[in-house]
Amino acid sequence: MLDLELLNAFVAVAETGGFRRASERLHLTQSTVSQQIKRLEVQAGRPLFQRTTRSVSLTLDGEALLGDARRLLQLEEAARRRLTGPRLSGALRFGTVEEVTTGRLPPALGRFARLHPGVRLEVTIGITADLLAQLDRRDLDVVLAKRALGSARGRPVWREPIVWTASDGFELVPGASLPLALFRERSLSREAALEALRGTEHGWHIVYTSPSLSGLRAAALAGLAITPLPSSATGPGLRVLGKADGLPPLPELEIAIFTRLPRDPVANALAELLASLA
Repeated sequence: MLDLELLNAFVAVAETGGFRRASERLHLTQSTVSQQIKRLEVQAGRPLFQRTTRSVSLTLDGEALLGDARRLLQLEEAARRRLTGPRLSGALRFGTVEEVTTGRLPPALGRFARLHPGVRLEVTIGITADLLAQLDRRDLDVVLAKRALGSARGRPVWREPIVWTASDGFELVPGASLPLALFRERSLSREAALEALRGTEHGWHIVYTSPSLSGLRAAALAGLAITPLPSSATGPGLRVLGKADGLPPLPELEIAIFTRLPRDPVANALAELLASLA
């Protein structure tokens, strides 16, 4: 039988991409995590990671084990919470930006629902400014959204680059005005893109606006414009533009948790689970 403690170390290394980051997440020494992985590989009877001096990656057996390991740990945590933790109930109104709805967030919300079946989760997708306004009006309890770098409000969870993107077949014409697809209003990525272009000699014009990230991706995929996207939102059919194309660098996107104080136990439980996504 595989040891759950060892599986926890295995998942941490797989998700963080290295032993040092895994040790920081688990609050253990790097050598302890390394020994746990070695013990797990002995139990499994096969190597689970390919190690080089610069990187750690899953073997085929490791990739096969990862999904099962996550499910086993989720079941263990759910059972432990049901037996030892307080029974939470009621409605929780959660708001988030579209940029994170296809990445780490859905599995986290599924995990929250399994841990707290008595909580009715209500999710709203929107832009940061609107979501924070709803939080201030007490229409939302917890928000996961973008924040400007250096902002004091919110609890940072992770960062990722914003990149210029265009369709694979899009061609930049030297000296021509750049066609842009941008969020309709009050978006951090919109303001970051325009501010970056103001510091260059590029001319630009907005040809497409949308209230949603999917709308901006559609405009870029259709070859209508270039658009700034989080790196995680790029995919097939889109290419990243940069310095070689004469475009200025864009800042990182910071995702943070926003709550009201004092937090009730239900809001606190979701906030702490979201914080673990770092």
